[in-house]
Amino acid sequence: MIDFCDLSLPQATEESIWKKCRNLVRQNGYVLSKEVDDFENDFARFCEANHCLGVATGCDALMWAMEGLGIGRGDEVITVANTFIGTVLPIIRVGATPVLVDCDPKTQQIDPDQVASAITPRTSAIVPVHLYGRLAPMDELLRLCNKNGLVLLEDAAQAHGARYKGKRAGSMGHASGFSFYPAKNLGAWGDGGAMVTSDTSLYEKVKKIRNYGQEKKYFHSQIGWNSRLDSLQAIVLAEKLLLLDQWNERRRSIASRYYDILNDTEVSLYHESPENEPVHHLFVVTHKNRDLIQSKLNSQGIATGIHYPVPIHKHKCFANEPFAQDGCFPHAEAQSAQLLSLPMHPNMTISEVETVFQCLKAI
Repeated sequence: MIDFCDLSLPQATEESIWKKCRNLVRQNGYVLSKEVDDFENDFARFCEANHCLGVATGCDALMWAMEGLGIGRGDEVITVANTFIGTVLPIIRVGATPVLVDCDPKTQQIDPDQVASAITPRTSAIVPVHLYGRLAPMDELLRLCNKNGLVLLEDAAQAHGARYKGKRAGSMGHASGFSFYPAKNLGAWGDGGAMVTSDTSLYEKVKKIRNYGQEKKYFHSQIGWNSRLDSLQAIVLAEKLLLLDQWNERRRSIASRYYDILNDTEVSLYHESPENEPVHHLFVVTHKNRDLIQSKLNSQGIATGIHYPVPIHKHKCFANEPFAQDGCFPHAEAQSAQLLSLPMHPNMTISEVETVFQCLKAI
């Protein structure tokens, strides 16, 4: 059996986590403790940004960033049609209108030309998605934002540690949202997220929003919410962060081997931009008979995934939403029927990569 995602840890790391968790429990420091502060400082440095705020989820990170920036009713926010629903829900929750654009079929990243065409006087922000751990075309998107006075918010949920022209994911926009869902490159032992920014004013606003809008306990200066990263999860994340660069480098080695050998199969590979230093949260290929390929791999004990089988505008929950009815996104639709995510995790061996290749070649 070849696992799609193996979350096992080195024994020393796991033991250190349990030891620190036991100490925290003895001290009753469950909420917004020093452990959260320490992780936030460490992750901000890792992202090469000034500030990090731990929140409940990656969705919350984007939502509170939008609220802190004043994005809401009457505003339009441009994002890509081939993403997880968690990119779009925060836009709707703050009262803004999602405006979808198609992806570039060569890279599957947001298409800057389509973004430019979608900008209107109501546009307030662009939310590129660093899909699969590969960064969106940030230079073009930042130029569009600067030219039109727009906010750029990075959906970096899959890109912990990735770089674009030397700059870390999460450090290039006004703010960014990270998810710490367990399967991410940096994953918690449960849910978690973080907003990263170098905007001190935004940081101070969201710091209050995530904690009931209070400046100090029981004194509330604005309407907030309860969206705090648990101290126990901060311990897990801080310990894992020490290994993240090493894990990401291992993912790049696995991806390199995939690229070397999969050209001899019938699957298609996405173009890798030379500006990118990806972290390969997922390794995604396409095939016109995707479901057949997946079935045959599964029969050989090779676990796979599909990210994502339904483009945003095709979800039932958006059936009556104008934003989902107005657009035409042929690339997102075509890709959703052909995408297949192959096994990818830092515990994977090159021998397992070769096994995947042999099975694909035999199909």
